[in-house]
Amino acid sequence: MSERRPILVVEDEPKIAQLLLDYLKQSHYTAHWIDNGDAVEDWVSANNPDLILLDVMIPGKDGLTVCRELRSRSQVPIIMVTARVDEIDRLLGLELGADDYICKPFSPREVIARVKALLRRVEMVNTNPETAYRGLSIDEAKFSAEIDGHPLDLTPVEFRLLALLACQPGRVYSRDQLMTKIYLDGRVVSDRTVDSHVKNLRQKISDAIGGDDIVHSIYGVGYKLE
Repeated sequence: MSERRPILVVEDEPKIAQLLLDYLKQSHYTAHWIDNGDAVEDWVSANNPDLILLDVMIPGKDGLTVCRELRSRSQVPIIMVTARVDEIDRLLGLELGADDYICKPFSPREVIARVKALLRRVEMVNTNPETAYRGLSIDEAKFSAEIDGHPLDLTPVEFRLLALLACQPGRVYSRDQLMTKIYLDGRVVSDRTVDSHVKNLRQKISDAIGGDDIVHSIYGVGYKLE
């Protein structure tokens, strides 16, 4: 990336945190460690990190709460770290807005690979700084979107979905194509997950412009912007 900012590690186990810090520094990233969820928001506001590795079970505000609160005002890439398999659906989907997740125990090299892949793909998304279509304005450098002057409060996946559809209005994207392009970590998800993202995106656009629907479903094929 053109100007690297720090990567924030939020982890209350010192040995795990130090392991992550060491591997990040070996990979030429600047890294900072916080062991309490209550301190995250102020630090992020002051330092604008490139990415956050966020453990779920931390003192103070738990990782799920921290992720939700950050997403209310920031599109910083977030990789959740969890030891609880039953949390995975919540981490993936839909209400929190995390970009990826990793289960403990993990390989530090896998973590670094995920970090690199996520930052690389975020940078690729940001190479086209602005897209506009039918009252829709998408600033990919700022990760912000508005329609007819109304800001859209989108999760990272919803933002990438909208930006993709707006790049080629009228083109129909299959669910498989959308999955490939909107998930930065290359994960495999179900058709229902994609449909849920589209439903949420449609609702936010509808709320902003009073019921109009510019995202259309093509039965048995996929979705397009029109």
